[in-house]
Amino acid sequence: MSAATPLPSCLRIEADARDIHRAAIAAVDPLPVVRAALVFASVPPGARVFLIALGKAAHAMAQAAVESLQSRGMEPAAGLVVSHVDAPTPHPRVDVRVGDHPVPGDRSAAAAERLGDLVRQVSPTDVVWVMLSGGTSSLIGAPVATLTMAEFGELNALLLGSGLDIAQVNVIRKRVSRWGAGRLARALEPAVVRALVISDVPDDDVAAIASGPLSPDPNTVDDVTGLLKDAQLWTRVPPAVRDLLARDETVETPKRDDPAFRHVTIGIVASNETAVRAAMARAAELGYATERATTALDAEAAEVGDALAVELLALAREAGPRCRVRGGEPVVSLGDASPNARGGRSQELALAAARRLAGADGRRTMALLAAGTDGRDGPTDAAGALVTPRTWPAVAEARRDPAHDLAAHDAYRALEAAGALLRTGPTGTNVMDIAVLLVR
Repeated sequence: MSAATPLPSCLRIEADARDIHRAAIAAVDPLPVVRAALVFASVPPGARVFLIALGKAAHAMAQAAVESLQSRGMEPAAGLVVSHVDAPTPHPRVDVRVGDHPVPGDRSAAAAERLGDLVRQVSPTDVVWVMLSGGTSSLIGAPVATLTMAEFGELNALLLGSGLDIAQVNVIRKRVSRWGAGRLARALEPAVVRALVISDVPDDDVAAIASGPLSPDPNTVDDVTGLLKDAQLWTRVPPAVRDLLARDETVETPKRDDPAFRHVTIGIVASNETAVRAAMARAAELGYATERATTALDAEAAEVGDALAVELLALAREAGPRCRVRGGEPVVSLGDASPNARGGRSQELALAAARRLAGADGRRTMALLAAGTDGRDGPTDAAGALVTPRTWPAVAEARRDPAHDLAAHDAYRALEAAGALLRTGPTGTNVMDIAVLLVR
């Protein structure tokens, strides 16, 4: 097929979906957004500047910060980058560490300890630029002194498979995290702290992003224990965690009136909303009438996928090329799923949508893309998936039972068999997930 030959409609719509997803990722690229945010960041004469970059976007955010300092004829006094992948340091004085994700382990504990070493170098007259992005809670995940790393990891694994949304998970785990719930702000006091944040939580709540290391904790111990009990997790958490929460006077966290926050400023530089708007703008450039999808991405992934497919089928009855976009983060309750099952929330969403789309009227082409913005959906090498009415039958033709795979939370293998996985590689950012619905 020559370059001038138009793509068949079924291929064009899939190419458009990938194009729209790429535009969403580009809009939350950490390097340009941090560069822009630091243009007007002031540094008092003679002050030293320390850099702390944590999360999946840490490398690019730190690079932008170093460039900003060097454009002023300055160098960082010291710094630390902690991410999920290794990369060269942006500056000889900046240490680079790799943490564990999605469940904290020994590397996370070592990174948390190294952060403590850096914090102890900061004096009251210094300035600290802190850059936070998704994944920080795990990457520097380490417990408060009375818990072991094994107990902390067990708690994190339980929460991530519980079906609680990310905000609820963070309310619980930051309570027992060494650097969560405002504890980093307290350790840096009284230095001036400027934080730039790429949000990976709904409503861009800075107390939830990265477990709120620089933010007052609005929740009490009673809130945490109540949430665990309501979710029927209280008897399943490690006994040491229950004992710790029972001693509420020892684990209460810094609140809004704490002096630790007097010299802290926090700005959101990119978010899920940024990605959604960019996706809609690119869809419009490609000739689609665009609007927000009505289905929220904040419930069980399979339920969300089915509802989005219903929405897509209804959209197909309207005239002209049409696109709907939605952002957020569905959840997956693993229950007693096999430890050999593979997948992620976007893949499970997509496979559930494929079931509903199977056998749809072929007079119009349609596609649904669901993917994480970080390039890694669950513990897999896929960002998500792109499904059409042909996907579900294709799984069966590959001699897999798609219904069984969906029920077993084994969406990865089903979608791989159908050639529907979306692989982007690590994107260097993270602003939750997006879903793109297209009809031509």
